[in-house]
Amino acid sequence: MTGLSFASHCRFTNGCVKVPRCWKGRQVRILVIEDEPRILGFLARGLEAEGFSVLGARDGQEGLRMAEALRFDLVILDLLLPRLDGLSVLRALDANQPDLPVVIVSARADLATKLNGFGLGARDYLTKPFSFDELLARVRVHLRRPVGREDGHVLRAGALALDLARRQAQLGDRLVDLSDREFKLLHHLLEYAGEVVSRERLLSEVWGYHFDPGSNVVDVCIRRLRKKLGPDSPIETVRHAGYRLTAA
Repeated sequence: MTGLSFASHCRFTNGCVKVPRCWKGRQVRILVIEDEPRILGFLARGLEAEGFSVLGARDGQEGLRMAEALRFDLVILDLLLPRLDGLSVLRALDANQPDLPVVIVSARADLATKLNGFGLGARDYLTKPFSFDELLARVRVHLRRPVGREDGHVLRAGALALDLARRQAQLGDRLVDLSDREFKLLHHLLEYAGEVVSRERLLSEVWGYHFDPGSNVVDVCIRRLRKKLGPDSPIETVRHAGYRLTAA
């Protein structure tokens, strides 16, 4: 069953939802909230071909109702939605289900919107047009690696904790205040703890630079972060590849 056929298989009655029979197994369940039928169908078919169970919603209000009524393992969310915009959906999900991974897929590519999305709890952000293989890889990462949270406000990787509300990092007994850029960089490394993140990717997703091979802003910010975190800083340099935050 694809997200396009959701309405004929699953109905809301008096605020309750009837779950389709074919959706009661143990498959990983993904909710796609996307108002463009062509993209919704493309994502549903692709994800189902990979073994996921997919349901879809064409507007933010319906998507939020579905997310609240049924248990999902991950949400793929567009931002430009009718009835209720994607950031409002994200805000509600982060408040009520902070451990539910949300991957934003949107035509909005400006840095301010990306940072707003991450600030509201999104785990990832891809801009349209995108590669389905890249989306699939990111979905699998978020499904297999939950990020440690306390009350939805703290990210953890090993001994390192990042307080999202206070924008402070704690490593052991060391508590440090972070600049806006340091916070965003450390937040991104925490989201991908244990993985190598390239300088190019950090430039694009934290600074909004799509191509600037001569820039050393990432290296400078990493050095500042390491200095603040002290000699036990878990940020590693992977030669010719980028940086990795160790989760141990």
